[in-house]
Amino acid sequence: MSIHPASPALAAALLFGASTPLAKLLVGTTHPLLLAGLLYLGSSVGLALLLAVRVLRSRPGPADGATMRIPARDIPWLAGAILFGGVLGPALLMVGLTRTSGASASLLLNVEGVLTAVLAWVVFGENADRRVVLGMVAIVAGGALLAWEPGGAAFSGGALLVVAACLCWAIDNNLTRKVSANDAMLLACLKGALAGAGNTALAVAAGAHLPTWPAVASSLLVGFFGYGLSLMLFVVGLRTLGTARTGAYFSVAPLFGVLISLAVWPEAPGPLFWVAAALMAVGVWLHVRERHEHEHTHEPLEHSHRHRHDEHHRHFHDFPWRGEEPHAHLHRHEVLTHKHPHYPDIHHRHRHRH
Repeated sequence: MSIHPASPALAAALLFGASTPLAKLLVGTTHPLLLAGLLYLGSSVGLALLLAVRVLRSRPGPADGATMRIPARDIPWLAGAILFGGVLGPALLMVGLTRTSGASASLLLNVEGVLTAVLAWVVFGENADRRVVLGMVAIVAGGALLAWEPGGAAFSGGALLVVAACLCWAIDNNLTRKVSANDAMLLACLKGALAGAGNTALAVAAGAHLPTWPAVASSLLVGFFGYGLSLMLFVVGLRTLGTARTGAYFSVAPLFGVLISLAVWPEAPGPLFWVAAALMAVGVWLHVRERHEHEHTHEPLEHSHRHRHDEHHRHFHDFPWRGEEPHAHLHRHEVLTHKHPHYPDIHHRHRHRH
C-alpha cells in the first residue's frame, strides 16, 4: 500500500502542533527567544545523533544513503533559508509580541500560509488550480477561527513585525524547497544548529539567563520532536508536493495543537472550534482530491536524492550496485516528455502556460 504524498506534511504538522502546548508549559520559566534557541538546538542534537547512527549502520559503497554534504550550488539557498526562517523570523516575532496582543499575533501568524503560497505561485511559478486555492482559503480561515478571541484582536505597530516574521518564514519555505532534493535529515540538522545558535546568541545578548537543567532538557526533547523531526518531514513534503501545498497541509498544525491541549487540559471546545475544524477538514480534502495532469517536458537535471527506478529514474549505474531500493546517488535525468498525474515535486518544476 503506497503512502499518500501528503502524509509527511501532515505528520510534520502533527509534531509541530503537539510541540505548541508542550512549549507553553516551558515558556513561563524561559525567555521566549532563548526557548526558541533551545528548541532548535534540541532538533539539531537529536538529528545529529540519528545521522551518526545511520552512518555507523550503513555499509560502505557509493550508492548507500544520501551523501553527507550539501552541493555548493545549494549553499546560498540554504543560507538564505536559515537567515530568514531561523534568525530573522523568530527575532521579529519576539519583538512583535512585546507590542501587540497575543490574540492579534495568533491571528496574524496565519498569514504565513498565505504568503508562502503567494510566493510559490507568483515568484517561483508553482501551478495552482481552483481546487488548491479554495483548499488554502479554507485552511487559513479555519486557522484564523482557532486563534480568534472576540474583542482581543487589534491592529498595532507590533502587528507589522508579526507580519514581517511571517514573510520571513514564507521566504524560508520557498528557499528550502530549492534544496529539498538533499538529505532531509541533514538539512533539518543544519538548520536547527545554525538557527539555534543564532537565537540563543540573540537571547543572551538581550540578557536572558539559562533556566534550570530540567527545563533545558525538556526544551531540547520537545525541540527534537516538534522542530527536528517535524522539519525533516516538512522538507520531504516540499520534495514531493511543492511549497504551496506543503505549506497548506502544515497550516493545520494549530488544529492538532488544540486537540492535544484539550487532551492535556480537558474542557468543552466552543462552537468556533468545530467550525474551524470543519473548514480545515474541507481544505485538506480539496487538496487530497487534486488531480493535476497534462503533457510536460522534463529538462536535463542532475542531482542526488533517495529514489526508486521508476518512470523518472531509468538510469544505469557506473558503480557496483546490490539492487537495494530506495537508494541515493548522483544521477542525471535526460529530456523526457510524457503525461501523467503529478505534483510540483523536485522532478516537476516546470512553468505552466495557463
